[in-house]
Amino acid sequence: MNANPKDLYPDDIDTSTKVTDTTAMATETTLLNPRFYTTDFDEMDRIDVSSVRPEWDKLIAQMKSDPNKGHFKKNAEWDADWAGMDPKLRVEFIDFLVSSCTAEFSGCVLYKELKRRGNNPDICELFNYMARDEARHAGFINDALREAGVAVNLGFLTKAKKYTYFRPKFIYYATYLSEKIGYARYITIFRHLEAHPEQRFHPIFKWFREWCNDEFSHGEAFALLMRTDPKLTSGFANRLWIRFFLTAVYSTMYVRDHARPEFHKALGVDIEWYDQEVFRKTSTIARQVFPLEIDIDHPRWLPNLRRMRDAFGQMDAAKRKGGVGGWLTHKLGASKAAMAFVLLYTIPTIKRTPPKDVRLEPVY
Repeated sequence: MNANPKDLYPDDIDTSTKVTDTTAMATETTLLNPRFYTTDFDEMDRIDVSSVRPEWDKLIAQMKSDPNKGHFKKNAEWDADWAGMDPKLRVEFIDFLVSSCTAEFSGCVLYKELKRRGNNPDICELFNYMARDEARHAGFINDALREAGVAVNLGFLTKAKKYTYFRPKFIYYATYLSEKIGYARYITIFRHLEAHPEQRFHPIFKWFREWCNDEFSHGEAFALLMRTDPKLTSGFANRLWIRFFLTAVYSTMYVRDHARPEFHKALGVDIEWYDQEVFRKTSTIARQVFPLEIDIDHPRWLPNLRRMRDAFGQMDAAKRKGGVGGWLTHKLGASKAAMAFVLLYTIPTIKRTPPKDVRLEPVY
């Protein structure tokens, strides 16, 4: 896929070839970094939304009205102080912003390409609005990074980042979860800082409420897409795949968050509490479409997430060490991570029966 960055948001994008440290961070492909995706565009163009038409039209009308059109603009409440930020916090906060920017821009690139390659008016209209939203999000985060002198070169990213091919149904599972967990993450932080404004160390958090409502509506779109074909969320094989994506998304978030202790300390949240709260919100929301739910209160859940975290820490240390010893240590860490994932994946799931009406509205 060769998306032209000028087609994405020409007013905000830098298409030069300059590569900053943050651009290199965003370009790197690892198990924990956000990825760029490509798929079978022809198959997605054949989607028929007739079976969910009433709910579909309401969602499209909401997106067309563009409720957040004027939201992603700095105002008098924007009081960023990078110079006064603790150096360790600055490093982790930049990592958080780069990861968030990359994830948002990944959605923008995929959605824009779905719109560009399609002929189905329903699908093209949907992804045009979603690409618009994700472009705003990525641009807004990048503006915050630009103030710190470390903006990501998004134009370079479209050319240098590796693309991962997923079949459409895997795009549905992964992107649905990404959008809904994004909502749960942002609203949990927003509500916490609403109660504890003294811990809001950067103004970008003030923009999270309306922002996460975009994420919520994008997840609604994928819920409707999955409802157009009931086979996508039924059958033994698909249940195994849904279970896999739930386990992978949750465990990745846990490991990534524990790599930012100073960031969460500054926010005044315990990482384990925060992650469990986000998992709980996401699991509750996902009942709208998924026939099963991970038991995050199972005795094996937290111990194996911790094992996964420690294994990735061992792998990072081995990578820095290098040499034969580092290679062997990295392989040992990878084996521990794989075993932890198997133990998480095989936790008995909770069966759910999705409701007849799929649409939800944000309530947290």
